[in-house]
Amino acid sequence: MRILRPLRDRDFALLWAGLTISLLGDGIYLVAIAWQVYDLSNTPSALALVGLAWSIGLAAFLLGGGVVSDRFDRRRVMVFADLVRAVALLAIGVLSVSGRLELWHLIALVVVYAGGEAFFGPALGALVPDILRERQLVEANALEQFMRQTFRRLVGPALGGGVVAWVGPGDAFLIDAATFVASAVAIGLIRTRSRGAPASTGSLRREMAEGIAFVRSQRWIWVTVLVSSVALLLFYGPMEVLLPYLIRNELGGGAGVFGLVLAADGIGAIVASLWLSQRGMPRRYLTVTYIAWGLATLPVAGYALATASWQLMALSAIHGALIALGLVIWGTLLQVRVPPEMRGRARSVDWFASIAFAPLSFALTAPVAGLLGVRTTLVLAGVVPALTTLVLFLAFRLQRDETPLPAPRGQLAEEPAAA
Repeated sequence: MRILRPLRDRDFALLWAGLTISLLGDGIYLVAIAWQVYDLSNTPSALALVGLAWSIGLAAFLLGGGVVSDRFDRRRVMVFADLVRAVALLAIGVLSVSGRLELWHLIALVVVYAGGEAFFGPALGALVPDILRERQLVEANALEQFMRQTFRRLVGPALGGGVVAWVGPGDAFLIDAATFVASAVAIGLIRTRSRGAPASTGSLRREMAEGIAFVRSQRWIWVTVLVSSVALLLFYGPMEVLLPYLIRNELGGGAGVFGLVLAADGIGAIVASLWLSQRGMPRRYLTVTYIAWGLATLPVAGYALATASWQLMALSAIHGALIALGLVIWGTLLQVRVPPEMRGRARSVDWFASIAFAPLSFALTAPVAGLLGVRTTLVLAGVVPALTTLVLFLAFRLQRDETPLPAPRGQLAEEPAAA
């Protein structure tokens, strides 16, 4: 299968191994954090507050993380980020197991956790093109989505649901901390040196401004960032906060059911990633991305109409497939159409602007749900961003930015028959 071919490279295989282990821990974290918060305070506002802390921490460090990933060896940046997250999760786990964890502890440590994530993400996106040839990037991004969904949304949540139900969320956080240590070791063994601007002498602010200016000069990037910001404002908080609340309080499900719903999301994403890795980049790449992302929020509205957990799982699988389809294409575009010295900053600006309204989305979720009800809020969170995404794509006429990509960059080169 084409999706496995990047693993022939030793350094990418090490990167893949580290990511696989840490993504497994991420899947456990998704269940543990929701159940830990609802154990401390069984209200949507509590989980919204923790989500707000995560999004603020991520936004606060993202631009700086992009500059650092373009200035220093990206391997070391990623190892540092993994260790920061391991320490934060270790502290949460110890406090939880000892019975001393309070909501404010969780909020403060989630900010630290998000800070590590803000340095890891831009460095990862910038490192992969330095390890692999350009014609392997579609496969590599499809494989990353395959891993991300298999372990973060499928195996991890299913395991996390079992761990939380069996021994509690505190031990789940300790397991997650260990996965980040293992990831740091694997990434530390990578030999490829990756740095965008080895002779950089500019100030942090100047290099950050250069990254912003580059994104503003690329119409296809800044319009997509704008559309993502609006969509995430409308649906991200309700989906993250109200879905576990709906399962726990209205459908009578436990942590295991929540884990299975997340796992279904991962199954959908896996199928989409495998399909795209075999097909290669579509010619109308922006059109396909926007259609996928525009339709991806409609299952969130479907959550409001569900009366059984299997219905939530089916909707979650559709959501995961559509999101992953767009992410594989978008990640590849950022790698092949952005200069190497700008990759980290462009990715961080893209990520920062896309989640800029996530704190507001979390902050508004609880009061809006209190005013309109949980199910009505989910309906609006699914329908309005879908319409907004498709309308803005047409209004900005982004199909004009679908310039043909050279075959080695956009399409997978044909291998000899013997291969």
